[in-house]
Amino acid sequence: MKGLTNFFVKVAQKYLPDAFLFAILLTVIAFLMALGLTGKSVVEILTAWGGGLWGLLAFSMQMTLILVTGHAMASSPAVKGALRALASVPKTPVAGLMMTAFVAAVASWINWGFGLVVGALLAREVAKRVRGVDYPMLVAAAYSGFVVWHGGISGSIPLAIASKGHIVEKLIGVVPVSRTIFSGWNLAISWAMIIALPVLFYFMGRKKDNVVQVDPALLEDEVPTPPPATRTPATALENSWIVTLVTAGLGFAYLVWHFATKGFDLNLNIVITIFLFVGLLLHWRPIAYVRAVEQAIKGAGGIALQFPLYGGIQGIMIGTGLAGIIANWFISFSNQTTFPLFTFISGGVINFFVPSGGGQWAVQGPINIPAGAALGVDPSVVAMSIAYGDQWTNMVQPFWALPLLGIAKLGIRDIMGYCMMTLLVSGVIMGLGLLLFV
Repeated sequence: MKGLTNFFVKVAQKYLPDAFLFAILLTVIAFLMALGLTGKSVVEILTAWGGGLWGLLAFSMQMTLILVTGHAMASSPAVKGALRALASVPKTPVAGLMMTAFVAAVASWINWGFGLVVGALLAREVAKRVRGVDYPMLVAAAYSGFVVWHGGISGSIPLAIASKGHIVEKLIGVVPVSRTIFSGWNLAISWAMIIALPVLFYFMGRKKDNVVQVDPALLEDEVPTPPPATRTPATALENSWIVTLVTAGLGFAYLVWHFATKGFDLNLNIVITIFLFVGLLLHWRPIAYVRAVEQAIKGAGGIALQFPLYGGIQGIMIGTGLAGIIANWFISFSNQTTFPLFTFISGGVINFFVPSGGGQWAVQGPINIPAGAALGVDPSVVAMSIAYGDQWTNMVQPFWALPLLGIAKLGIRDIMGYCMMTLLVSGVIMGLGLLLFV
């Protein structure tokens, strides 16, 4: 375990480029694959790429707001105190790694955006309080929790097929979450991974060589205090707790209505709404929250720079039919027993180029669902196999790590070697689970 971990860490440090260069490399690979496999001309592929560049604009803004509102909320005295209390529980580096992995995984199972933010913030606090903990490994433990998100209650694919009007409703109808998220086999696989992650980081973390510690001062976000201002009507509004209560009250009233009418629909916009108004309330004065947001926005540069490239890659994969070719190739040598496993693997491959659960479902759902039906495979199993593939290779795909890394103040090569170990262990658990339990 120690030797394999060190090998992956050295490879990542030496050969893995910055996440922006990684996205450029994926763009070139997708372009060449489309040119060689789809029969499309260079102009057609270029058009698909250009048409997709801005296809993730709305999602990019959502990811930016997840990072900013989550970070700003965490900078409030109350949340800082709670995180400090939790981070004070582990007394050894290994215990810190194990707790961070477990808490991040449970939080991601509840909601993926919540899990990314909570994991990153907890890792920062543990690093400040546990002497001798390896900070890159600690952040990798936080990100590794994300490997369970699509089997959890915010999984976009199981929630999609549980809603009327989804893209394959005519083939399978509406599939309740009791057959996907809350099925016995999915709970067994998901919680096996949640339990396995702390164990994995126990073995990786004990007797760790070349520990990379971080100066706690570097993890503090100091919000500058403005000079005293003459009290005017404007400054009175900026510091008014009444403005905070009225604004937060409107937000909470909407949240109550949302959950009362739609059940536990914890989608991405609702998570941002919770972070926004809870953060405002915790900072108490409007101007204090403004300064916290200004500080938090500094970590969002990677999202703004890289997401257009991933939009272009997704445009190539969908617009040229390349994703369908990959999916059909795996289908061609599957049978009833192996179909879920090969759907999972194909989902993992496609996820490199379409790192969005909704986008991946749009690509694979109309292909894999009919193929699975022809082989007699339950559509709920097919859907979750795609979902597992999506969450699996997130461990070596920088797309989803960007908000977490922005909070943690690290680069992708710092954590990817450790995440490779998570990829291997989670792949075995999900692969065996699909072969043995469904």
